[in-house]
Amino acid sequence: MNRSTPIVKDPLITRFTCEVCRREMKQKPTLHHLIPRTCHKNSWFQKRFTREEMRQTIQACCDCHKAIHRLIPREKELGRHFHSLELLLSDDRIAKFVAWVRRQK
Repeated sequence: MNRSTPIVKDPLITRFTCEVCRREMKQKPTLHHLIPRTCHKNSWFQKRFTREEMRQTIQACCDCHKAIHRLIPREKELGRHFHSLELLLSDDRIAKFVAWVRRQK
């Protein structure tokens, strides 16, 4: 999975880019497990995903991470249907949030 690399403009300030909304942020991003850890011991997931696939994460700003879990609260649904960044971004609820948050300053 693609990791956000720090964008350094000022040697004293490190900035990161959220993989969801692509906004630049000063604080470190949070890690969002594409397949929630609570699903890792579930046989449905073990049969369909490798250990590496289950460990994949994306770096998200706090706003996006909270929105993902608020808009799609069921962890099994997150793991089954939104186990990649592309699948997350293709969801209408997430896309609508991302469009909104990009307009905010």
